[in-house]
Amino acid sequence: MPTTTVIVGSAEGLHARPAGIIAEAAEKYDTDIEIAFDGEEADAASAMLIMALGAEKGAEVTVSGDDATAVAEIAALIEQDLDAG
Repeated sequence: MPTTTVIVGSAEGLHARPAGIIAEAAEKYDTDIEIAFDGEEADAASAMLIMALGAEKGAEVTVSGDDATAVAEIAALIEQDLDAG
């Protein structure tokens, strides 16, 4: 299972805006993608579950799933400052 660890780049962490962007991207894949932080896991297609992780800027999170392309896309989004723009 492809897995990668990344650092949260959004200034306010994985709150509503970044979580929504990530969930929207994850929904286009026909596979499960998980985001793990501090012993908890969240379905990457659920903005509410992503926010519930409580991952702040600079937190180390792990992204995993069966599709390497999906994992790479979600990981890349997490590393960006999705609050900018």
